[in-house]
Amino acid sequence: MENNTSLQQQLLDAGVHFGHLKKKWNPKMLPYIFAEKKGIHIIDLNKTTESLQEAAAALKQIARSGKKVMFVGTKKQAKEIATQCAQRVNMPYVTERWLGGMLTNFNTVRKSVKKMQSIEKMLGDGTLDNITKKERLTLTRDKEKMEKVLGGIAQLGRVPAALFIIDIGHEHIALAEAKRLGVTTFGMVDTNCDPNKVDFPIPANDDATKSIAIIVEYITAAIAEGLAERQEAKDSDVEDSNDENEKRAARLEAEAQAEAGRGGRTRGTNAPKRRVPNSPKRTGAR
Repeated sequence: MENNTSLQQQLLDAGVHFGHLKKKWNPKMLPYIFAEKKGIHIIDLNKTTESLQEAAAALKQIARSGKKVMFVGTKKQAKEIATQCAQRVNMPYVTERWLGGMLTNFNTVRKSVKKMQSIEKMLGDGTLDNITKKERLTLTRDKEKMEKVLGGIAQLGRVPAALFIIDIGHEHIALAEAKRLGVTTFGMVDTNCDPNKVDFPIPANDDATKSIAIIVEYITAAIAEGLAERQEAKDSDVEDSNDENEKRAARLEAEAQAEAGRGGRTRGTNAPKRRVPNSPKRTGAR
């Protein structure tokens, strides 16, 4: 309980409880609203804490199973935080703009990523040394543009298992694509949004940098924990298989030695018998 209290205090200090003006509210957020103060809705931090812990536990499990979680935050306050946190746990992210079809038309997007990577490779390995300065500049600019939008998903080979969205109203296209493909969605939901649109809503102020930072940091820590547990499990599996291999090798060696011992005895008993059949032939010859 103490842990929850300190988390609530941190959320309070970060201003996570400040919602939008009453006139801008979405009535479906009613269960998450604690009160109204000076025409502004105040979010119930008990509900935020519960939702945050539930979302963190689910994301930890996804990370532990080796699946990818994509961070989506293209609004000014969220860009830097989402990029840094996603990079820390080696997860894909979209922080510039969401290209329509980034999930639903994933194969086409992958082609653009491959094009970007091949330009990068050619610029690096000297393949394009013979082209003009202008052509080189055009290619470099193209690569930079693509990198800005696609850099965060360059290593993503398939559609991610989950999306973590900062401001589900602002990222409605991403949310719609995820729903269409059945991708699990997690999102920060302010008082002007519909929490039912996301699988794991986290009621929180999605406009203040401090508020975004504390929620995203908490989620990232859970993902990091899941990844660490996955690595531990892998390491112990390797140790177990090494032990098993050592035991097997020792067993085979022991069997080989026993076989060699038996083989030596057999040769010893047979040796004199090989010469016996020849002796009568020699006497016959005499």
